[in-house]
This record gives sequence, C-alpha cells and structure tokens, in this order.
Amino acid sequence: MRRRILASLLLLMSSYGYAVEGMWQPHQLPQLGAQLKELGLKIDPEKLAGLSDFPMNAIVSLGGCSASFVSPKGLVATNHHCVYGSLQYASTPENNVLENGFVASSLEEEVPAAPGSRVYVTEEVTEVTHQVLEGVSDEMSGQARYQQIEDNIKRLIQECEAQGGYRCGVPAYHHGMEYYLVKRLEIRDVRLVYAPPASIGKYGGDIDNWQWPRHTGDFGFYRAYVSPDGKPADYAEENVPYKPANFLRIDASGVKEGDFVMALGYPGRTNRYRTADEVENQFTWFYPNARVIREDLIEVITDSSLPESQARLSYESTIASLANYAKNYRSMVESYGKSDFLQRRQQTEQALTKWIESDADRKMEYGPALHELAQLINTEQAVQARDLILGYMSYAALPTVAESLYRLAVEKQKPDFEREPGYQERDMAQFRQSIQRLSRRFDPQVDKAILQYLLTRYAELPEDQRVDAIDAFYGIDKSTTAEQLQQRIDQLYANTELDQEAARMAWLDRSPEAFRESEDPFIRYAVATHDARMALEEEEEERTGKMQQYRSHYMSAMVDFKRAQNEPVYADANSTLRVTFGTVQGNEPRDGLKNLPFTTLEGILEKNTGEDPFDAPEKQLELIREQTYGPYELESLDSVPVNFLADVDITGGNSGSAIMNGEAQLVGLLFDGVYESIIGDWDFDEEKNRAIAVDARYMLWVMKYVDGAENLLKELTIVE
Repeated sequence: MRRRILASLLLLMSSYGYAVEGMWQPHQLPQLGAQLKELGLKIDPEKLAGLSDFPMNAIVSLGGCSASFVSPKGLVATNHHCVYGSLQYASTPENNVLENGFVASSLEEEVPAAPGSRVYVTEEVTEVTHQVLEGVSDEMSGQARYQQIEDNIKRLIQECEAQGGYRCGVPAYHHGMEYYLVKRLEIRDVRLVYAPPASIGKYGGDIDNWQWPRHTGDFGFYRAYVSPDGKPADYAEENVPYKPANFLRIDASGVKEGDFVMALGYPGRTNRYRTADEVENQFTWFYPNARVIREDLIEVITDSSLPESQARLSYESTIASLANYAKNYRSMVESYGKSDFLQRRQQTEQALTKWIESDADRKMEYGPALHELAQLINTEQAVQARDLILGYMSYAALPTVAESLYRLAVEKQKPDFEREPGYQERDMAQFRQSIQRLSRRFDPQVDKAILQYLLTRYAELPEDQRVDAIDAFYGIDKSTTAEQLQQRIDQLYANTELDQEAARMAWLDRSPEAFRESEDPFIRYAVATHDARMALEEEEEERTGKMQQYRSHYMSAMVDFKRAQNEPVYADANSTLRVTFGTVQGNEPRDGLKNLPFTTLEGILEKNTGEDPFDAPEKQLELIREQTYGPYELESLDSVPVNFLADVDITGGNSGSAIMNGEAQLVGLLFDGVYESIIGDWDFDEEKNRAIAVDARYMLWVMKYVDGAENLLKELTIVE
C-alpha cells in the first residue's frame, strides 16, 4: 500500500502546477522541475536533489536554526537571533557584546560559541522505513511498539555513527508512514565571528516581531573549526577552519519584485494534517494557556532581576524566547478567531470520512484507525493541564538539573544500547556542555522565583492530576499557603550546592547510591520523585506507541485521499532539510491595506525614537541622512533595501535559511513571517502568507559602513 502511495505522489508532483505551498524533501525537487524552471530557477533541478552537490552541501543546521557556508574557510551565515545565545554567553556587564555587537578582525579574535553549539552538515538521507518497522505489529501494546521502534532506530544510528564524527537521526515523515536515516557531519568547535549591535540585529524588538514593515538587521556569523587533520574535534587552539565542499556566493545586486527565490533550511514543525478536534483544542486551550504562562514567566524574571545586572543578562536569551512564542501564541489565537480554518478542516475531515466509507476496502483499511485516533486524542487532552505545567517546570533550573543528573546515574547502570536516548555515550559531550552552559544562564534568586510561580500553578491542578511524590516533597495539599510554599523553597535554595558549577559537574560521575545518600535537597527531590516521573513517562510511551500506529494509518488515508483530489502532498516539517520556493512579492492582508515587498534605510530613520527597541546607532542614522548607499542601492527604491517579503512556505527552524536566486546565489536570510503567516504552521494561505528576509545588500552595507568588517567582506565571494 505504501509503495503505491509513493508512486502516486511522484506522479502527482510531476503533473500538478502548484508552486508556492510545500516544504519539499530534496529528492522530490526533480519532479517539480518544470514549475521551478517556469518560476525562474536557472540551475538544473537535479542539483537540488543531490546532497553532495552545490548548493545543497552548503546548507547547514545549527540544531534549532538554519545556516549556510559562505566562504571556503568555514564561515557560516545565519540570523542574529540564532547567535543570540552565544552573544549572551560571552557578555558581561563590563563587556556587553550582546548590546554592543561583536566583530572579530582576525581568526585569533574569534571566541567560542556557547557550550553545546554545533554546525551539522547533512551528507546522506536514506529511506529506512522497513528497518524501523521490523518486528512491529498492530497487535502490540503501545509501549512495546514504542520500544521496538526505538530499538530499531538506535541500531541504525549506532551503525551510522560507527566511524565517528557524525550525528545521525531517524526522523519520521508523514507521522510514521515513512522513516529516513539522516547522516550529518557534527562540527563541535564553533566560534562567534561577527554580529551587529542589538540596536541593528534586534531593531524593533518584540514590538515589530511578526510585523511588516520591518527594518531588522537579523544576521550574524559563526565559523566552523576542525582538527588539523580535518576531522570534527572539541575546541582547541590548534584547530583550523573547516573547508566545506561548497559555499554560497553573495549576489550584491540582490532581487527585485517578482524575482524567483528559494529557501533552503531546516523547518522545525508544522501541523498541516492534524484532525479538527486537535485544531480546535490547540487554538482554544493550549495556545491561550501556554501564552499566559510564558508572559507570567517574563514578568517573574524581570521582577526578580535588575536591568543591566548579571542576573538579567543571564536570562536575556530566555526572555527573548519566551516573548517570541508568547506573541506567536497570542497572534495564533487572534488569526484563528478571524478565520474559517476550523470549518474548512472539519469539511476536509468529513469529505475524507465520506470517501473512506464509499469503498468497502478503504473502510476496512482506514475506518478503525480514524476511530482509535480520535479516542487517543481525547485521552491526551484529559491530562493536558498537568502535562503543560510539568513541561514548563524545566524553566526552574536546579530541580531540572537534579532530575537529569540522577537519571544519568540510573541509565549508566545499563548497557549503552539499552539507555534512554539523551543518556547514551553519544550524548555525553552535549550533556556536559549543557551543565556548563547553565552557569551563564542561571541566577539563584531568579530561579527561586520561577520555581515559586510554577509550583503555585501546579498546586492549583485538581488533586487527581497532581503527582503524589511531588506533592509530598514540596508539602503541597489543599491547605498549603503561598507563604508555606515560599518557606519550603527558601530552605531548598539555602541548602543546595547545585547552584555551583563545580558541584553540578561532580555529580556527572557518581553512582545512584551516592545520590540516594546525599543530603542536598534538590538531589533528594530527584531521588524521591524519580519513580513517579518514570511512571508518567511509561504512560506517555504507551500513548505515543498507539499514536504512531493509528496516525500513520490516518496519514496513509489522507495521502491517498489528496491524491484522488489532485491536491499537493508533502510531509509536515520535522527539522530536516527542506526546500521551498516562490517569488519576491508583497500582499494585501486585509481590505484597504497593501504591503510593498521592500523596506529601506529611510524607514529606520522614520521609526527611530532613540529608545529601545527603536534606537539605531547614531553612526548608522548619520549614514542614512547622508544617503551613503554605496554599491548596494536598489534603483527602483532610490535606497538600500533592508528587508523583503517572499511567498515561500516557512515555519520555526527556518530562521537563518539561505534565500537564493535562480543561480543559487545568496540574496538574503529568512528570519520571520508576517502576522498573517503565523497560523501557517497549521493552515497555508497563498494570498496572505509571507516570509520576511534580511536583504543581503543591507547585510553588506552594515558590515562595510557601520561595523567596518572589512576582513569578512574580503573573505566573502561577492558577485557584483
């Protein structure tokens, strides 16, 4: 059945004239060659399918953001907000490079990125569906199915990583209908090279987030380093810049309205195939409740740390992330309320059901899966309030690090293959670095306030949704007062040593017995609640295993149904390499409003108030007043373009994606979407959805005239 569906997909993609919607896997691009050529692609579409060919082998992942090699010496271009954590990590009140920017004028001046930073180069993608599902049957329990798939995936990863230097994964496509083995070179020595001041890189801040017009210089540079023999290695002074097989040239003439563009990157997650019940719950329950928690956490952090203090500096990256998604969630709900999205999804589901029931074979194959999937979704929603709060508990650093350290001690008693992913030997370098990274992203008083807030929210849950072991440790019951809870938390922080990096690192190599004998209160918390947390994990595995079973059947039905309707089919985003394409163009989001596709330097001057977040550097403002455009002016604008719009299909994780022209030259970097695109994770509207990119001409202008990064301009290959 699956092979028949895949064959149908290939036929569909070669005949369907749809161009804009879709995050396409590289191997699918040749079947879309005619549409790509018609839009303006100049290179052979086959080149987009070969991971060892240009331009695909110049595109990299940072493990959360996208990026690309832009020089033969391992220089990596990405967004300012993607290097933000490293800027924050390197900043002190005396040398605040987060605020002032950072320019390394030589290799010797480049500094290590935040611990755990990586550059991943995808080298191979191989379908392994049969291997992943070997030994799996519909008669298994959910947990047995989950474990069998996990074991099969671990074997594939073990074989893939045997030669060293690689980080492999086996993501699911179409929600378990297909699996691919992704082999990625893992470059571990990553250094910060350049980022403009925050007043350029974050110009407009949260106010302008998801808005147009936009004037944000959201770009920055890392460099990838390897050992002298060219192999991935941990940071060392003798390491040398990595030599990529290919890198992107930068087109200084840029793009104009109507030009073809394509975006290559690693989109995080979309939900284009979720059921109507899931859609309604997400927009009416999850997003509203999650937004409140995020906004409350921002208030907790700012109330418990002084502006410009080390404590506040430690949480700047956290605040930025919380604010970004809080605004995202709020806008999601607003967009949903103004749309007929739910009604259209319900209509699609009704049509799917009718199509299935109209054929006896389809009814037998797909009918039970749809029913069981609906039941599982109801089960998940019954405990979602508990799971939401427990999920946000990770923002309280000390109890979370204690949980992880004790879990590591327990897992290390098992053979490496049997350990939980995240606690295997392959994970230890990143595990250690996460402990080290905490030192620059933690303050005891702020952490205490965060835990107080989260436990107060947790205590408000119905008793049958709370965890007995957590209640017992913190002394939570229906009579617990805020003062009593505060006293308990004060005692914990007053008597722990986990607020010290040396103490945290020392626990990495200790036995479970040492944990059970410890008097440290957070270690005692981790031990006391471990069994209860593992029981919750087993419940989740049972649900996940069954969800894998029934959702993959649901997706088979959906794919077959869409094929029958002659509609495009692509897999939801899952943080793997994808290509999307379209043209540079504005939109008309509502009656009487037309968005032009470009913004200019003069818009920065117009917006500027002198106060954060509209406080551009005075040097930049003077250059704009003097109309110092250099070779980066777009004649139709009589200015230098700053940001531009394109109708490419993106989501979170696409940040830093290379925007290329038809010759596969870099013309910009994706960094955001317009307000009307927020709901695009769930529902694509080709008329309104637009992505926002920082124009390469503005990047070059800032580097040359504002920051004087002449050494980097000489290193880049700039096509005039």
